[in-house]
Amino acid sequence: MLQHLLLGTYTRRDSKGIYRITLDTDKEQLVNLSLATEENSPTYLAQSKAKNLYTVTAVDGKGGCGAYDKNFNFLNAVTKEGAPLCYVAVDEQRQLVYGANYHLGEISVYGLKEDGSLESKVIIKHDEPTGSNENQDNPHVHYTDLTPDKRLVVCDLGTDRVYTYNVSQDGKLDEVAVYQTEDGAGPRHLVFHPTKNIAYLLGELNSTLTVLSYNPEDGSFAEIMQDSLLPKDFTGANGGAAIRISADGRFVYASNRGHNSIVVFAVSADGLTIEKIQTISTEGEFPRDFAIDPSGRYVVCANQNSDNLSLYTRNETDGYLTLVQKDVYAPECVCVLFED
Repeated sequence: MLQHLLLGTYTRRDSKGIYRITLDTDKEQLVNLSLATEENSPTYLAQSKAKNLYTVTAVDGKGGCGAYDKNFNFLNAVTKEGAPLCYVAVDEQRQLVYGANYHLGEISVYGLKEDGSLESKVIIKHDEPTGSNENQDNPHVHYTDLTPDKRLVVCDLGTDRVYTYNVSQDGKLDEVAVYQTEDGAGPRHLVFHPTKNIAYLLGELNSTLTVLSYNPEDGSFAEIMQDSLLPKDFTGANGGAAIRISADGRFVYASNRGHNSIVVFAVSADGLTIEKIQTISTEGEFPRDFAIDPSGRYVVCANQNSDNLSLYTRNETDGYLTLVQKDVYAPECVCVLFED
């Protein structure tokens, strides 16, 4: 069986934009890397059910979101002065796209036109106090995506806050709850349990995974427990990066940039507790992102600084990963997306 992936990249050195690569599950190999389309540092990608592609973009000193159709034909880009986004997500129900701007501390909401192109709707800028870590010089919005009940949840690495917003049909945001992490945690991304009102929050700056309860009545979060992403004897610099959850909710996976590993956590049947069961090398430097394939049997990890992908098989019963391929060339790769 052949499964196709899209790769988002920086274009600071050798990369030219968005790439495609194929996972051959019969051979258990990643093959046939090709350039899908040229784009300026498309560091995060999202695909709609119509198979249109939305990407971080930067044009002439302006940053924003770009849109492509299923054949990678350019539709349009909506940009504004300043740095580009770092995260994009599609809201199918309201036909919106959400963008996180790390450098500007902003949330951007775009409307989807009938042809899949974008129009600007709403921009919200955070101005709350920031944490004490040296990387928290300003608000840094890092994640903008949907809760199971279709609110918008936003992680701000700079302010140590997770915000919940109600979203109107035309994209207006109304803040309804704020969860405050510990100082210096740097919340980066989170994932929700597939069947329970529980989320798992990755702290980039303190390398932690925190289990949170989610209250759909008011959109609030509350901490249940926390564990480290790192071995106790590790003393080097590290930043938590990507986080994924298995389709059955039994395992959470997170990557470490610095320790250069993927950590596997077993999740209890009620979703409330996690236990670290495996730490495996990414066979490269700075694993910015990884993804679980739709079958749940494979994981593809992107190592940004060493320009390589690593492929693992995933045991669906015990959650463990086994390396089957490494040193697959992919320049400056920072986003891994299995095509729908």
